Parts: sequence; C-alpha cells; structure tokens
Amino acid sequence: MSRVTDRDAVPFDLASMRKQYRAEGLAEADLAATPVEQFARWFRQAATEGGMFEPNAMVVSTADAEGRPSSRTVLLKHFDERGFVFYTNYGSRKARDLAENPYVSLLFPWHPMARQVIVAGVARRTGRDETAAYFRTRPHGSQLGAWASSQSSVVAGREELDAAYAELAARYPEGEQVPVPPHWGGFRVVPRSVEFWQGRENRLHDRLRYVAGEDGGWRVERLGP
Repeated sequence: MSRVTDRDAVPFDLASMRKQYRAEGLAEADLAATPVEQFARWFRQAATEGGMFEPNAMVVSTADAEGRPSSRTVLLKHFDERGFVFYTNYGSRKARDLAENPYVSLLFPWHPMARQVIVAGVARRTGRDETAAYFRTRPHGSQLGAWASSQSSVVAGREELDAAYAELAARYPEGEQVPVPPHWGGFRVVPRSVEFWQGRENRLHDRLRYVAGEDGGWRVERLGP
C-alpha cells in the first residue's frame, strides 16, 4: 500500500489559498425576466470579456438509478428558452445515467469572472433532425471521431482507437459526407432552476436563483452564501 510522503505532498498551503472577490454584485433589480435571458447576458460577457479558453464548457453531473453520481466537462452547443443542449454518444456513461435518471445538473465555472451558473433540470433527447443538422456543422475529423469511439467503454490501447479512426478516414475521405451515427445525438436540459452566483467581498456572495412555476413563469429567490 503506497503512502504520501513529504516529497509527494502538494507544495502549497491549501488552507491559506484564497482570492478577494469583487465589490460589485448582482441585485434582483438587475435580473432579466427569464433565466435564459440572464444567461445570455452573462455568457456574452464570458465569451468576450472573461478571458476563458472555452466559456461554453460546463460540468455535467448525472446519477444512475442507484444514485451514484458522476461528473464530466462537456461543451454547450445551443441554448434557448427550451433549454440547454449538448451532444454525446448514447452509449456513454452520462447517457446511460440519463436513461435511468433524467435529472441533471449543469455547472458553468467562470472563475476568472468570479461567477458560476448552476442549472438543474430534466434531460431529454433531441430529435434526429436537430441532431443531424448539428452533426453536419462539425469538422470532418470530429464526425469521424463520433464513429471511432465507443465512449466510456474499455479500450485495449491507443493503437486500437487510432486504427478505427484511420479505417473510417479511408472510407470517408475529406469532402465526402459522413452519415450521422445512430448511437450519437443530443440532450436538451429543460431547466427547473437556474442559479446565478456572483463572488463578493468577505465571502458574502450573491446567489440569485430562478425557480420554475407551474404557470410557466419564474420566481426569484436569494440564497445565503
């Protein structure tokens, strides 16, 4: 059994690592009428001013039928008043979890702006026409990759993955249409709540959460930091 030595230990004092957040915050009066409108405002700022490599990267957290959770980073590919869309292999762990338990959480960790957005909702598969339309926009190599990878399955080695890709590249050279894999497609997360988290001084953060009402409207709650 291995043990952590002084040489292996993290060379930082984690307890003392902290940043002082911004003075300006998020007030109820500043919010848009719907969470998607508010998300669009923040996303525009994240994409243009936030200095982030991939502002559309989000942590997708799922749980299986027994409640065992798992998380991974996925790219948001579309959002509107109907929900937030991402694409994946339907044989992946996340897709298998969602088949058993459709409740999902999305987290946008916009650390450089001291912001987070947390979406809780229900995931539903997108239609095949919508999936095909998006698939056609992907680079040729990414289209082949959707066929080559049996996502979340054990692979003997990198060579096996590279060989599968090479075979597909020979079958569908650049410029030739790649068919949409039947095992690949989208999920739309229909939000039931959306929290906007703004870091503030002295850890007194602003947390404003939209909660869906039965009438189709939204109410806003302030949460303690």
